[in-house]
Amino acid sequence: MIKFLKKKYRWIKFQLSVNWIKTLYFNFKMFPFQIAAKLPVYFYGSVKFTSLNGNIIIEAPIKRSMVGFGQQFELATRSKRTAEINLNGDLKIKGHVHIGKDYMIYIGVNAFCEFGHMVCLGSDVKLFCTNKIVLNNWARIGYQSQVLDTNFHNMFNIVTKERYPLSSPITIGSYNSIANRNTIMQNTKTPDYCVVASNSLLNKDYTLLGNNILLAGVPARLVRENFSRDWEGEKVSIEKFLIRKK
Repeated sequence: MIKFLKKKYRWIKFQLSVNWIKTLYFNFKMFPFQIAAKLPVYFYGSVKFTSLNGNIIIEAPIKRSMVGFGQQFELATRSKRTAEINLNGDLKIKGHVHIGKDYMIYIGVNAFCEFGHMVCLGSDVKLFCTNKIVLNNWARIGYQSQVLDTNFHNMFNIVTKERYPLSSPITIGSYNSIANRNTIMQNTKTPDYCVVASNSLLNKDYTLLGNNILLAGVPARLVRENFSRDWEGEKVSIEKFLIRKK
């Protein structure tokens, strides 16, 4: 009896955590009816839809709640109620995706953003895509980080008058563990199986350094080789914890 009541309590608590109005509105606005009826995208807590003029494509088997915005998976349980989505370009989803509280997702007109399977953005992560951002499978970015493929302002060399690109693509490799409070800027390209220490700045192509590396610093540099998160040891528990069954 106690076990049954606990199970019901958890079910009720979960149902109350879902923002059903925003969940239903988003799914039926952004997807064909056959997909929308399966409710592949869930919103938890407060969120502002600044714009939904873009497109979202799910390139994976459609499952209920496979994408979670504002999902609870960190130690902090309170929200600042600042979550916002501004979708004017294209967002492609290639599997289960988990985004923590108080996120900011901006995808500009003609911009393209792709989230691979088991991509995770921690709480208070800001993502600004004006060109192209690709986060490959199992790319996980810690809380209070920011991902920006633009510097927002035109810059130039005052001697040569050379103008620097306003934006450039970002590609994060598969099985990347990027700690909290990192800044990922335009031109960033990381290899597979890369770990980034907290409070680092990524702003160039690191793929020639090889896989299984640790990056740290401002700007980030190679500090250790043959270094990796224990993905095989964690994958089952991560999937069990994050993937909603209902």
